[in-house]
Amino acid sequence: MTNKPLLWVLGGGAFAFVAVVAYWIFALTLANHMKSDLLPPDKAASYIHAVIEANRTNYTENVVDKLHKTGLAEAVEHWRDEKGVPLPAQFLLESGRLVAQKDLKFTFRLASMTPIYVWNGATTDFERKGLEAVAQDPSKPFGGFVRLDGGRYYQTVYPDRAVAQTCVTCHNEHPNSPRRDFKVGDVMGGIIITIPIDIP
Repeated sequence: MTNKPLLWVLGGGAFAFVAVVAYWIFALTLANHMKSDLLPPDKAASYIHAVIEANRTNYTENVVDKLHKTGLAEAVEHWRDEKGVPLPAQFLLESGRLVAQKDLKFTFRLASMTPIYVWNGATTDFERKGLEAVAQDPSKPFGGFVRLDGGRYYQTVYPDRAVAQTCVTCHNEHPNSPRRDFKVGDVMGGIIITIPIDIP
């Protein structure tokens, strides 16, 4: 039986998330075209990261945890095929996939130096350096300008910490995991935000 209120909550949350992100991308693009300093790319990235983190925390605490406590549903890895909802990390990844479909040339995703699935690893030297940097010093993001597909982008890697025991358990017990000693509070990877600056 479909849980329609839950679907409305998830759908509304995803719509609000995309709307806020689209607003900041528009503001950044406008500032660039006006040749002004209205919104520097590192500031835009920090706003976007704040929205991403808030949405994942909201989803974890007010959807996943409540569904689990009431026995209505569990967050499961294969949520498309099983009865359940996405894990918080999958919620973030799915949001990033939906935003990428908007053809804004803007992306965000989770990545790790020890990913459960290889496609969630670093794809460039810059990403690799960023993931290593935030693992060493999670007090600040790693950012800079990069060239991708003929265009110039601003890319930032933010530390992604294990905020709940469920995150730790999932990674430590997953059969594909190359690392099994995570603890709550550890940096498990990074959130990579890529913002278009000059697109051909």
